[in-house]
Amino acid sequence: MSKCPDAKDCLQDLVVPAMEKVVDKVNFTLSFIGTVGDDDSVHCKHGPSECLGNMVELCAGDLYPKDPVISLGFSNCLTSSYSKIPSRELVESCALEHGVSFDNLNSCISEEGKGLDLLTQSVERSKAAGVTKSCTVRVNNKTWCIRDGGQWKSCESGNDVQSLVEEVERLYGE
Repeated sequence: MSKCPDAKDCLQDLVVPAMEKVVDKVNFTLSFIGTVGDDDSVHCKHGPSECLGNMVELCAGDLYPKDPVISLGFSNCLTSSYSKIPSRELVESCALEHGVSFDNLNSCISEEGKGLDLLTQSVERSKAAGVTKSCTVRVNNKTWCIRDGGQWKSCESGNDVQSLVEEVERLYGE
């Protein structure tokens, strides 16, 4: 997803602006699509560099579990320049911009299996939820809207920020 143009649109046009309004009401989890091989390797749609980018984003979430605004802002920054992922310069720049420790990110990715374990768990979580498209927005464990092929699909309640915010608030009881 980190190198996916649909994910870029989804994050910038829907998820990030909505999260700014409902972050205190949401248990936000970033999950990626891919496949796990028999040898426990992970394959991503856009190749090994996307897998590395996905691991970087998951490590940011793991480092800042109580503050999804930090990790989501960082992920959005990376995805804004997705063609450059996983360049060190881009990761360092986004880390600096969003208050993410580059050294801690690097340790997470380099640590024996940590980044790969996070990616494997993420891919398995997406598979268990039946998610096959990037970007699939899920609310209350159900698909709410999908961005695929440059178009919004399966968006019964709308595909804009206000509709997502209203859905979250409805479920939250406001």
